[in-house]
Amino acid sequence: MVNSLKRTTLTLSLVLAASLALSACGRKGDLDPPSTPASQQNQRGAEAPTTPDSPFLLDPLL
Repeated sequence: MVNSLKRTTLTLSLVLAASLALSACGRKGDLDPPSTPASQQNQRGAEAPTTPDSPFLLDPLL
């Protein structure tokens, strides 16, 4: 009797702990929109300076 009570209590406490841990995952609510769309980011400002193409040390191995 006592052994089955301990097993039941242990099982219920493990289920409770797992449900509490899993309920904390994630966030409830709407998704946040991105600050600026990618198309607008590409149109802003000047282009990045280009660098000369120099071979990488390990290129012959690839």
